Amino acid sequence: MSGKQLFLLVIVLVAAFLALDSVFVVDEREKVLVFQLGQIKRSDSEPGLHFKLPVVQNVRTFDSRVLTLDADAEEYLTLEKKNVKVDFYVKWRIADVAQYYRATSGLESNALSRLSSIINQGLRDEFGNRTIRQAVSGERNDIMRQMEANAAEKIAEFGIDLVDVRIKRIDLPDDVSDSVYNRMRSERQRVAADFRARGAEEAEKIRAAAERERQVLLAEAYSEAEEIKGEGDAEAADIYANVFGEDTEFYNFYRSLGVYREGFKDRSDVLVLEPDAELFRYFKSGADGR
Repeated sequence: MSGKQLFLLVIVLVAAFLALDSVFVVDEREKVLVFQLGQIKRSDSEPGLHFKLPVVQNVRTFDSRVLTLDADAEEYLTLEKKNVKVDFYVKWRIADVAQYYRATSGLESNALSRLSSIINQGLRDEFGNRTIRQAVSGERNDIMRQMEANAAEKIAEFGIDLVDVRIKRIDLPDDVSDSVYNRMRSERQRVAADFRARGAEEAEKIRAAAERERQVLLAEAYSEAEEIKGEGDAEAADIYANVFGEDTEFYNFYRSLGVYREGFKDRSDVLVLEPDAELFRYFKSGADGR
């Protein structure tokens, strides 16, 4: 290759490099700053193809999506001078990329640090005006709204738009939590013991009442049974009397059968009687002994 050809090749490569370096693309998820000799020349946030001066100008991109600050739990002092541990997160995004760069040098870590400091101070002020009961029970939303309104103006100075602030959890410190839980456990145990004692007392009352009712029912049933039995025996005796009164000889015969049945029930039973005794009357051919 001749020197002229080499020179042309270098010219072509330099021209291609300059052409490529003069074009940049802005993604829809990005914000862009164009610098010229270290100074902000312009900001191009619109997605699409853009041009710049090659070599002299350079481009820095920043995430334009909603970002999250998920802070570690912090302790705050309440109105009654008691600590609470608060876990929260913040949703934010870059609103003015040039202002954001000037305030944070374009470093997200700097932005998170300043954002965390402002939110922490806001939470400290809000919890300092409320009791633990107010903070935990019914005013959490009020705390977030008030703090977001107060912090939004300060954060706007950094070119940041505050999207949302949420308190995830409010806890007592570990040592206080243990004490509170122990008191709660003791109270619940006392209440449970009281309920068990009441239940046992009611159970004894119910068992005693049931036993009394059982005895009354048994007594009434026995009395009714004896009454029915007596009526039956009386009615049976009356029937026997009527029947036997109509036929005295049959009555005597029936009674003799009963005597025979009881007297000769066992093979070992022995009776010593004369053959013509009255007991053997019905063993003969007739009732008159003939």
